[in-house]
Amino acid sequence: MDLGFFTMPIHPVEKDWRQCLAEDREAFLLADELGFTEAYVGEHVTDGAEQIVSCTMFIASLASAVKQMRLGTGTVNMPNSHPANVAAQVAMLDHMLDGRFNFGISPGGLASDAEVFGNLDANRQEMFLECIDTVLKIWKSDPPYNIKGKYWDISTERTAMTEIGQGIMPKPLQNDPHPPIVVTAVAPFSKGVTEAAARGWDPISANFLMPQWVASHWPKYKEGCERVGRPADLANWRVAKSVFVADDMDTARAYATDPDSPYRFYYSQLFTKLKKHGRINLFKEHKDQPDDEVTLDHVCERLIIWGTPEKVTDELLSFREQTGQFGTLLVAGKDWADTDLARRNMVLLAEKVKPAIDVAESALRAAE
Repeated sequence: MDLGFFTMPIHPVEKDWRQCLAEDREAFLLADELGFTEAYVGEHVTDGAEQIVSCTMFIASLASAVKQMRLGTGTVNMPNSHPANVAAQVAMLDHMLDGRFNFGISPGGLASDAEVFGNLDANRQEMFLECIDTVLKIWKSDPPYNIKGKYWDISTERTAMTEIGQGIMPKPLQNDPHPPIVVTAVAPFSKGVTEAAARGWDPISANFLMPQWVASHWPKYKEGCERVGRPADLANWRVAKSVFVADDMDTARAYATDPDSPYRFYYSQLFTKLKKHGRINLFKEHKDQPDDEVTLDHVCERLIIWGTPEKVTDELLSFREQTGQFGTLLVAGKDWADTDLARRNMVLLAEKVKPAIDVAESALRAAE
């Protein structure tokens, strides 16, 4: 199992933005030092708690500092973006990162972002597909461009002077055929995972789904791969999870579960937003579960793994038994309410928990 990082950073609204950005950056640098294989960052424009407004801009700020791991958008919210801008920015990022870039895409899930960009009542899934299809056409095409769509038309035919470079859009460094594309799966038995797999894309299972719904994603991924004769490789399945490790149980319990815990704050934000917009079902144990049974306490109890390295190792092994094996555990980033504890969490995950999981699973395979 590889260890990665995924942050949709949720900070207290009153916290200084500069401090939030500095801590988010530090988390990526630490992950790189500790041998994490990849790290993703999300974006939202209209949320005072989710303060990274451009994942491409944030990744660009890390390009010269991160030495080993791959960096990914987690995700570019395609309906809120012009495909020409996305195609150009991602191509540039791929070169800045010397090809260590993963292209995470989604329709976007924040309602206020959809409203501010004028597509709250639009067919956002349709916009999402047109946007990514247009990006891929730009990368495959030679100038001058003439790509027609329902939502966007792309052309440089009237102004191109290709002999001097005008009217030419950049292509990514990874061009066989493009940077790896990943999509975040947020629904049980996601049909989107199947369609993504058929297109050659790979899934990230969200950290706000119950384990049984995470487990539903691998069969859907295999289904899409089999449709097009593509090998279904477990290494391509990433699962995000909220995990906190400390040297002792009392510290771990307090930081992960107290009323002012950054973990509880994180899920309080998600819980409030999803409930407001009729998506509380994402937290349900079964589809017929009454809404009033879905409480914040229950969500935190079921979705946060916390404890000493030994306890967390055991619970992650149990989680992997429930979901099935997957390639990369993406540790979900939280606000650094206590910098020392937040850093120690990542160190213990890399130096204690991951090696223990690898040893335990190797022993199981040898015994089979």
